[in-house]
Amino acid sequence: MDRHIAAQLATADAVRVWDQRRAAGEVTSVAYANGLLDVARDEEAGRLAIVNHRPRGDRESRLKLIYLAAYLFATRGTLNANEMNSVLEA
Repeated sequence: MDRHIAAQLATADAVRVWDQRRAAGEVTSVAYANGLLDVARDEEAGRLAIVNHRPRGDRESRLKLIYLAAYLFATRGTLNANEMNSVLEA
């Protein structure tokens, strides 16, 4: 979870940098879109690592559920059916 939080912060920083570069005219819209796509892929990989994590006990299970709930509230996101099944199986 700590790594995912760090990745979220890095994602926000990367998006800010890309936005600044685009505003300064340093990158084309294609390079900008590709850069943001890479950032989104990295964020998704971190999120999926949390979703697919197999807790080692009750405490880890609760922490995982609390973290995912907080993440989904904060991002106003949802889990797809496969992700939900992965969470429920753990």
